[in-house]
Amino acid sequence: MSFRLSQRDKDIIGFINQFRAVDRDSLVELFFKQLKSPINACNSVMVRLYRLGLIERTQQYSPTVYLPVDAKIKKNSQKILHFLSILDIYKQMITYSAPKQVIVEDKPTGRKGGIEPDLFCIFKGSPFWIEIQRNQYSEQKMKDKVNLYEEFFFSNEWKTLQWQPEDRAAIFPSVILITPIRYAISSEHIRIIQVATIHELMEKYKGSGKQQKDARPRTLASSGGIKISLT
Repeated sequence: MSFRLSQRDKDIIGFINQFRAVDRDSLVELFFKQLKSPINACNSVMVRLYRLGLIERTQQYSPTVYLPVDAKIKKNSQKILHFLSILDIYKQMITYSAPKQVIVEDKPTGRKGGIEPDLFCIFKGSPFWIEIQRNQYSEQKMKDKVNLYEEFFFSNEWKTLQWQPEDRAAIFPSVILITPIRYAISSEHIRIIQVATIHELMEKYKGSGKQQKDARPRTLASSGGIKISLT
């Protein structure tokens, strides 16, 4: 049977492959909200793509969650909630600015036991590695996580990552911990930001920017000299 995919079909399939698990309402918001009946339109498209064997789905969640056809996670896996958390952070970001160079479950060291941030992206001109902490961890475990980032910083391997700018010095991303809990962690070498949401991050630097204007200009810089200016 022959069929032709629209550009939107291709974009939806690519998006599901990228984020691994995408709920129906997010698809409505991202691809159909401009239509007169966005939910009906989304349902129609997703049923067609599913019947064509181009996506998978699980109805263990409501609304339905869609998965890549080669998904290596069970349809009732808790991992789905993990991917939906990553998607939620992405959706928060695009309300301010579309992030670029998005990598879900980035593995920049290329080896087991290295840092494995949930998300990498360039957001408002600055690179970030984002860790989403859905559960509470011990202070020691969080310190161990910071140590891994510092080890990678001192390795200098990050300077050759494919997204690094070609026309200026390499940049080590700031690390955002999305967590409702504040951990007693810090680093003299990398910038670590703890916030509960991207909205809190934006408010934090909006306030920071205002204070700088009221005082004297100065640069908020992470290792490598990147400015964090999110407003």
